[in-house]
Amino acid sequence: MERKKLDRLSELTAIARTRELTDDEKREREELRNEYRAAVVGSLMGSLEHTTIVNPDGTREKVSDRRREKSKK
Repeated sequence: MERKKLDRLSELTAIARTRELTDDEKREREELRNEYRAAVVGSLMGSLEHTTIVNPDGTREKVSDRRREKSKK
């Protein structure tokens, strides 16, 4: 997410603490929040795709492989 959009989201949140947001501001804040959430989830999923679990017996297992196995069940 762009820095400009994050700054705007922070600005709207600060305004909401001092006064009621207009309907347009509420809509804008909700859109920015949704975009932010999507970016965070995407980043987390990307990190998990490259994460490896080391089992107690020393074997290594990718989280992405584990996830695929669960979805097959």
